[in-house]
Amino acid sequence: MLDLPSPFEDVDTIINKFAAVGLNITDVVALSGAHTIGQAKCATFNTRLFNFSGTGAPDSTMESSMVSDLQTLCPLTDDGNKTTSLDRNSTDLFDSHYFQNLVNNKGLLTSDQELFSSTNLTTKDLVQTYSTNQSLFLVDFANSMIRMGNISPLTGSSGEIRKKCSVVNSLDETH
Repeated sequence: MLDLPSPFEDVDTIINKFAAVGLNITDVVALSGAHTIGQAKCATFNTRLFNFSGTGAPDSTMESSMVSDLQTLCPLTDDGNKTTSLDRNSTDLFDSHYFQNLVNNKGLLTSDQELFSSTNLTTKDLVQTYSTNQSLFLVDFANSMIRMGNISPLTGSSGEIRKKCSVVNSLDETH
């Protein structure tokens, strides 16, 4: 089973987690593209806004106007539960804007921006390619989803298809 990466992890840790279940670097980058839709709580990225890696300053890989906007949304005195879109350019579209954001230092989560800003040239090259080639991203994403879906799938009575992803189906429901 895939040990899902934390939004705070570096790219090498994430690559190792994926490799442990037979997924490769293309899978890491393509599947991260799912962040083109969805929301993240301030608690998952606020360390990038105020005291990144103990520097007392924002993460230098985050575009400055984005930092300002997010500092307003997520002040230090907040409880971290407010949310914002993972992809500010196309919040409701499954597209390659997520990768364009990374190229422009507008990745929200550390784990996302690391795909472009780290020293890993393979992830950086893939981000750059997907940012300009949406068709390739969509094909690679579909193939990576299939590979991920084949990781230790639960079958028969060992698993269930949830009616609501965040909640286990009730035992007294008729299936």
